[in-house]
Amino acid sequence: MTPMNLWRPYLTNDKVHIFKKIINWGDLDSLKIVFYPRYYEWMDNAGHMFFHSIGLNMWKLWEERKILFSLIETGCKYRRPGRYFMEIEIRTYLSELKTKALTLSHDVYDDSGKLLLEGFERRICVDTSNDSHFKSKDIPYDIYQVLKQYLVD
Repeated sequence: MTPMNLWRPYLTNDKVHIFKKIINWGDLDSLKIVFYPRYYEWMDNAGHMFFHSIGLNMWKLWEERKILFSLIETGCKYRRPGRYFMEIEIRTYLSELKTKALTLSHDVYDDSGKLLLEGFERRICVDTSNDSHFKSKDIPYDIYQVLKQYLVD
């Protein structure tokens, strides 16, 4: 892999979570490249791992605090195709933080360090204390303070 900050030199290692994966046969479409929904699955996984890596385990937040960070928007720019048995890195970082919502950005690199994809997930803080009526809410202060430390300027 290439040096960490070749594509986005303003990123520092302490603000980026790296999730590695080898592309399997079942990840491919009939053209023998990664079937695009797989990237969304991997980005979601990388997002959960990012939260976990900064001490905000999504399951614990749901169980103990009755909040979720639900997806409200996602997107990708595909730069190069992913291929069978390629090792990829998904580099996830917090690119936007607002009162109720945040954006996680995901840069996916191949095993030679070339950018395959730029993706994002916009998530909103949701109160789940009432199972029949979820509603958005401000990110709790303590969680906001943790997230703020990882915001890429």
